[in-house]
Amino acid sequence: MLEALNPQPQDKILQLIALYRDDPRDGKIDLGVGVYKDATGLTPVMRAVKAAEKKLWDTEKTKTYTGLAGEPAYNAAMVGMILGEGWADRAASVATPGGTGAIRQALELIKLATPNATVWISAPTWPNHPSIIKYLGMKMAEYRYFDAETRGVDFAGVMEDLAKVAKGDVVLLHGCCHNPTGANLNTDQWQQVVTLLAAKGAVPMVDLAYQGFGDGLEEDAAATRLVANGFPEVLIAASCSKNFGIYRERTGILIALTSVDRKAVVQGNLNFLNRQNYSFPPDHGARLVTMILEDAALTADWKAELEEVRQNMLGLRTQLAAELRKATNSDRFDFVADHRGMFSRLGLTEDQVIRLREEHAIYMVGDSRINIAGLNAQTVPVLAAAIAKVAG
Repeated sequence: MLEALNPQPQDKILQLIALYRDDPRDGKIDLGVGVYKDATGLTPVMRAVKAAEKKLWDTEKTKTYTGLAGEPAYNAAMVGMILGEGWADRAASVATPGGTGAIRQALELIKLATPNATVWISAPTWPNHPSIIKYLGMKMAEYRYFDAETRGVDFAGVMEDLAKVAKGDVVLLHGCCHNPTGANLNTDQWQQVVTLLAAKGAVPMVDLAYQGFGDGLEEDAAATRLVANGFPEVLIAASCSKNFGIYRERTGILIALTSVDRKAVVQGNLNFLNRQNYSFPPDHGARLVTMILEDAALTADWKAELEEVRQNMLGLRTQLAAELRKATNSDRFDFVADHRGMFSRLGLTEDQVIRLREEHAIYMVGDSRINIAGLNAQTVPVLAAAIAKVAG
């Protein structure tokens, strides 16, 4: 049996990790891996998470299974954080192994409900989106999103392509901090997208992996809330990896908004899909998130540290844009300061990316996506000088 298997293509980011690890040069810079790092290169455990873990150590009495959907308190806390109050009657939800698990379960739900629906994804998007869609054998189409010249949103292309969406199709939207480009729709553009998709009878699916990393915890939820209020049915896949810093705990949630009278059926199908894939979802990270969101003091400390993380990335963006302006004597890279979240796509060629790696020990994905959080105040000018050399 196993001899019939063919080699699978290696993940480009995992390949990059290996190359970086094996590079013996001092001063090498890793801008590929999508995790937050502080100025020392560490991905720290947040203070509130540490405090919640200590409390859990003292109070936890059992490691028995949770429910198929996860702990109700976690689901309720996450729905509240993402959507605000007043959604209990319409929000079916399940805990998932990270945001990737939520994406997978959302696509499984779509396939179960409407197997002939086309899933529309932005060009570009997070590589796991098309990978999972293709693996499940679902129909897929792209809508233009990123303008390679301006390094901003090609909004005319977005609207022109989404006008082709058919009734019942699913449109995958990034709730904030678009991965991999860092370029976001503004409020007016979001409203135009919502109006168009509602008129087309489409079903939005929101990937919300970076709430709190862009303009603030509430501000980053605004687009998702706008979408939630504009449609009878919405799927929301959210992750706690970044904003709670619990990457390895694999903590996510899938929320399916539906009508009050359909909620029970939808919830039953979500439970069914969890049972088929992994039965009971991981609980440790979910319990920590619940403890933080239900304790006023822990919530306040978590929000304060999350704001420190956000401000650090904004500061690095501002510094990098200024250093690049100085190094290149142009405004070509000013967009870096306007982007949000961990990522920006710089608009370098693949050859220039290779030169950065080979000549300067600077590692980034081949499409020139960089993780801003991989920088610090000392490495920003190093990166700017190297880019000026290869892009000059």
